[in-house]
Amino acid sequence: MIRLNSFLTLFLFVFGLSLLASLQVAVGAVENKQDPFANIEEMTSELLVIIAEHKSNFPNNESAYFDALNNLMTGFVDFDFVAKKVMGKYAKSSAKDQRERFEALFRKGLVETYGRGLMSYGNEKIVLINKQTLPAKQRRVLAKQEIRSDAAVYPLNYLMYRKKSTGEWNIVNVTLNGIDLSKTFASQFLNAARKSSGDIDQVIDSWMSGSK
Repeated sequence: MIRLNSFLTLFLFVFGLSLLASLQVAVGAVENKQDPFANIEEMTSELLVIIAEHKSNFPNNESAYFDALNNLMTGFVDFDFVAKKVMGKYAKSSAKDQRERFEALFRKGLVETYGRGLMSYGNEKIVLINKQTLPAKQRRVLAKQEIRSDAAVYPLNYLMYRKKSTGEWNIVNVTLNGIDLSKTFASQFLNAARKSSGDIDQVIDSWMSGSK
């Protein structure tokens, strides 16, 4: 039940900017994945290549485009973590197959929503404003950017966690102009669960209906 107003559409567009460019450089720049700020700086310019490659044939190539985005995200975004945060208390009480089904739908909704949003990218300037050297053992950081256009400046913060096993940084949440991604969707999930009297299957089955 993803009901997006125009501002939240922009929110997810920017979320796409943050994630997908990171993925584009991941294969050839493993060292950057161990430096969240270097990764963020490089990802912004690399994303423009992705947009250019798909823009001329969009939406005729929509299916292949979404598949490509989804494949890029695999292994970089901790969708299991994000989906559990969105489900809130229902993540613990739900069955494993329900959590997996919701994660799949949640991923699909995000990919399609900001995938479409990326096609509206214009001449916005994206600036990292808090680059710094992190302590070797630090595992959590809030990276800050500004999305600057002729009309406005939108502050963008994204929370990143560092994996113990690989040292790589994953984006696990995004906040644009004070709107928190996880909290926004968690609120939608909770409201839907209340309306369905706690029927999680009903919530999951109807999750995508508001984005159509």
